[in-house]
Amino acid sequence: MARWIRWLFLVVLLMAAPAAVRAQSEGVGKAKQEKTQAKKERKEAKEVRKEEKRIAKKHLSNQDRATRKRMKRHKRRADQHGSNGHRDPFLRRLFGSKH
Repeated sequence: MARWIRWLFLVVLLMAAPAAVRAQSEGVGKAKQEKTQAKKERKEAKEVRKEEKRIAKKHLSNQDRATRKRMKRHKRRADQHGSNGHRDPFLRRLFGSKH
């Protein structure tokens, strides 16, 4: 009787094995999902940067020439002095207008 039970157990085990192997191979793996998700995030970030660049270019093209020059001058000054703000040169502070 014990021999039949072992035999029956072996047959059931062998019948269940192909189903378990199939279940692993059908779905998308975790590593592949993470890779796809990372690729999607990079693509979305690239699109956001592209859209921001387009909007900035559009904004600049809406300005007149004098405004563009002033924006360029202020951008250069901000880039040179970082987040500390700008400080006019000594002589301009000393003899400049007081408003």
